[in-house]
Amino acid sequence: MKRARNTGFRDFVSAEERLLRGLGGPTRSREHAGRRSPRTSLRSVLLAGIALAGLAVVLFLLSGCGYGNEVKDGGPVTTPATGGPGSQPENDTSSTTEPGQATTTTTPSAETTRLSVYFTRDEVVAPVHRDVPATKAVAAAAIKALLEGPTAAEQKAGFYTAIPERTLFLGVSVTDGVATVDLSREYESGGGSLSMGLRLAQVVYTLTQFPTIDAVQFRLDGKPVEVFGGEGLSLDHPVDRGDYEDYLTPAILVESPTFDEQVESPLRITGTANVFEATFQINIVDGDGRIIADQTVTATSGSGERGTFDVTVPFDAGQWSRGALIVFEYSAKDGSRQNIVEIPLRF
Repeated sequence: MKRARNTGFRDFVSAEERLLRGLGGPTRSREHAGRRSPRTSLRSVLLAGIALAGLAVVLFLLSGCGYGNEVKDGGPVTTPATGGPGSQPENDTSSTTEPGQATTTTTPSAETTRLSVYFTRDEVVAPVHRDVPATKAVAAAAIKALLEGPTAAEQKAGFYTAIPERTLFLGVSVTDGVATVDLSREYESGGGSLSMGLRLAQVVYTLTQFPTIDAVQFRLDGKPVEVFGGEGLSLDHPVDRGDYEDYLTPAILVESPTFDEQVESPLRITGTANVFEATFQINIVDGDGRIIADQTVTATSGSGERGTFDVTVPFDAGQWSRGALIVFEYSAKDGSRQNIVEIPLRF
């Protein structure tokens, strides 16, 4: 950073020179140019002395204000750091221009809420995260995000939705732990029993991620649903995750982190599992497939009963910016890996 030039002293001297020229300098008329009276010379000397004395006083004061070479108690003047006192407020959208650079605009960062939506992958539910504008109506926001479907990158990775494209969200309410969600009639159009089960599971898992919701009731175009679709699936009671855990939920369901999420060490990993003796394995691998973290995890229950897990695993990604989280269970029969789930991550 270039230091600002100290022009105070130079300006003061220039002003003093002009003052002296005004008082005793070359402002006399031509007829007096060849002669100088003793009175005039004495007056000039006195005035010049007074001016020089004033100059000394001013220089002393200016040096006390930081214009001298010595740094006083206030320290050197520095450019305020971004976000510190004197910087632009975060919501300032004014344009700023640096020499030789194009004009840039600072825009405020909106507050967001992170939530999960559940698509399908390998014919079971699979969550991804969404950041939506901050809202207290999280259930409605989650269903709206679910109906938008997976991104192109998620589709390329094998995620898809069993919910028909033209399905509309009509509303949701929560009473005593039961969410009543109203969707348009297109929600039950087309598909066989697997597709019907998956689209129901997607909504149920998406809504029951919230601690205030335990089960879900369905309405179509405002009317309660007792039998769903041509397959005759019964919805005459509130349904929960337990209705879909046996055949539409992976043995190891990782709910965080999710696909292509940016993470750092140590990595917190949460979800549910129903595996032999509640035990499974976690690997974190780098971009070359090398294992950089390996940990055995025990869920709260297993062997026919789904339990939860919440572990934190440190890792060293080195120079890699990408890698993956891999969870699996060792087969009790032959020791082979089974129930493998791989989640690409950004480090």
